[in-house]
Amino acid sequence: MRLAKWGWIVVAVGLAGCASMPDNAAALRELAPAGKLRVAIGVSPAPCAFYSIKDPATGQFRGVAVDLAKALGQKLGVPVEFHPYLASGQIQAAAGSGTWDVTFMPVDAERKKVMDFGAPYHLLQSTYLVPQGSKIGAVADASAPGVRIAGVANTATFRASSAASPGATHIATPGVDAVIEMLRSGKADAIALGRESLGGVATKLPGSRILEGGFLNSTTAVAVPKGKPAALAYVTAFVEEAKASGLVRRAMDDVGLKSALVAPAGMRP
Repeated sequence: MRLAKWGWIVVAVGLAGCASMPDNAAALRELAPAGKLRVAIGVSPAPCAFYSIKDPATGQFRGVAVDLAKALGQKLGVPVEFHPYLASGQIQAAAGSGTWDVTFMPVDAERKKVMDFGAPYHLLQSTYLVPQGSKIGAVADASAPGVRIAGVANTATFRASSAASPGATHIATPGVDAVIEMLRSGKADAIALGRESLGGVATKLPGSRILEGGFLNSTTAVAVPKGKPAALAYVTAFVEEAKASGLVRRAMDDVGLKSALVAPAGMRP
């Protein structure tokens, strides 16, 4: 994915300087009411700016969200506790439950109803992966009778795919593992996921192809449950610092996301 594809975003954003960190007293009360930072993360077989992976050797989580959460906890001076979910939709559903304090996920209108997004740290594009021999050659080809598109239920990508390809049949699954199995078993004709996720998925489906272009151009950003203004200001300033210091770039590179694009400074969700 080339930077030119994101021109419509970049030109709309001034390259603002880093925000200074707000006083952390109020932020601590809102971000760590239990004395620890409870972080909701998505876990899948393939990493991306949202999804983390579980290292089979150590049993520890690895990923961009994990690295950002650890740095945030260190800045706040509190321990970090990870709460894993299969997908962003599950995190969204738990936003009002008091079980997590901060998360990192793709931005969309439905989520803004239950959580507040801070600074984006990643430019997201979602597209389709098709199996070897597929006649689907472009994103527009997927919107046709008889085409079965598998995706993860209640995610920004799945909602966008349903809107972009109304002629296809959409099959909702609980997580990325299930999506992979749908294509492998011939029960789906395409997979709808973020481009970076599809890069990892493709290695598990020999001969598969990731289509050029996308049906969703958005961002991945830090988020907190609604009603926490001090927390929102703090995590927004934190992400701006993380972009400026190179932390976001290093976190992406550490899990193989060399082509992932860091969101520009000052960008709004």
